[in-house]
Amino acid sequence: MIAYTLRCAADHEFESWFASGSAYESQAKRGLVSCPLCGSTKVEKAIMAPSVARTDKRDTRPVPSAPTSSGTPAPQPEQPMAMLGERERQLREMIRALRKHVAENADYVGSRFPEEARQMHNGEIEHRSIWGEASAEEAKALVEEGVEVQALPTLPDDRN
Repeated sequence: MIAYTLRCAADHEFESWFASGSAYESQAKRGLVSCPLCGSTKVEKAIMAPSVARTDKRDTRPVPSAPTSSGTPAPQPEQPMAMLGERERQLREMIRALRKHVAENADYVGSRFPEEARQMHNGEIEHRSIWGEASAEEAKALVEEGVEVQALPTLPDDRN
């Protein structure tokens, strides 16, 4: 696997993993590599520092211990994380805040979402804020019927 730092035509910088350099080239040529912020498929490799594994040094960081006798938690090891720019971090935080707001202020109806949204639109049940799941086909049908719906954005780490 190889990680590339990529930049789109709108100057958004992001990182993506590929099985090989040729896999990146093939996917980019077919328009399968897109910016997670704007969706642009005009993407190119950005200048990046290579990450080379060293075999002459071992990890000498201490292993965290169990909670101390005072009850305070022991230090946790650093978790690997994606390198995101400030704009990407801010966008992800806004998406998390939006999803939290919807979850706290609307009724979760799960897979019944298309049915309930349609019933509200037709005046069969009282209007209220709801959220749930709908397939792409169900969402398209709702929009074609004039039902107001909006997809909630998800983050890659929300799907894991």
